[in-house]
Amino acid sequence: MELRDSNRRRLSRVEIDERVRPARVRLPETGADLYPRWDEALDDSSALRRCIVCGCTELYTRKNLPQVTPFIAVLAFSGAVVAILGNATHPLMMALLATLLVVDVLTLLLARRQLVCYGCGAIYWSLRIARYHRRWDRAVADRLGKDSVDLPTVVIEASRPKEEDA
Repeated sequence: MELRDSNRRRLSRVEIDERVRPARVRLPETGADLYPRWDEALDDSSALRRCIVCGCTELYTRKNLPQVTPFIAVLAFSGAVVAILGNATHPLMMALLATLLVVDVLTLLLARRQLVCYGCGAIYWSLRIARYHRRWDRAVADRLGKDSVDLPTVVIEASRPKEEDA
């Protein structure tokens, strides 16, 4: 799980085994403790139903593409331009375009699906994602953006500016 503060900045990244359901999790970057809300968090198939950080029931899925994806997109666009200009008939160019196609398809296939909380922005990976979780929806985000989210103390304290001692 990747924990975010109230400004959606990365606060800490921690691995939690949902089968064990720990009552307290130590956040390595801050040294603070997070007390996950496991009540009704998992459904019957052990898929996450609600956020264990803020208790929000609204979660969405997204694909986490590798950082090389923009570079591959530029190469694919360049390959398309070369093909349109008629220079793709050379055997070396055909091999390069085929290799680029394979790399592009592998990038999309190897992208990991993640579950993200609308309320607090916590990101969950490497867990079972239920079919009823959908992609990001602006209507849901707008509706939840107006409501206040019950953030844990560790998230609230991390988002406050640090006071300097005089």
